[in-house]
Amino acid sequence: MPMTRIAIPEQRFTLWRDAISRALQQTLVSSFDIPETDCFQLFDRYQPEERIFDRHYLSGSEQGRSEDFLLFQITAGRPRGPEEKQKLYLKLVELLEQSIGIKPQDVMVVITFTQPEDWSFGSGKLFKVSDIPRP
Repeated sequence: MPMTRIAIPEQRFTLWRDAISRALQQTLVSSFDIPETDCFQLFDRYQPEERIFDRHYLSGSEQGRSEDFLLFQITAGRPRGPEEKQKLYLKLVELLEQSIGIKPQDVMVVITFTQPEDWSFGSGKLFKVSDIPRP
């Protein structure tokens, strides 16, 4: 049940949105073991003057970040261990590099985990793990 906000440069939104969405969903399904239809994504588009970020802080590259910098803020329910998180980070960067040609240093991911009661999927109902549909 992850929900992701993706900060994207305005000038890349139309060209990249669908590929980013597919890469993210494929990554979440394979790395976090979520159902394929469990997809909640919000794209936040920014003009260059609306984005301030350190081009070199822990970017993993001497070149640093470019104007193509993407920030993924993933809010998820069940906590995942370091191995699952690392798998997600590597798979997402790999798929984005393949699909849109973005450099790995231009992809930043922040993951936050919540408790089931922190979610209401609609109708004012408190979410319970037992609500998850089982095949």
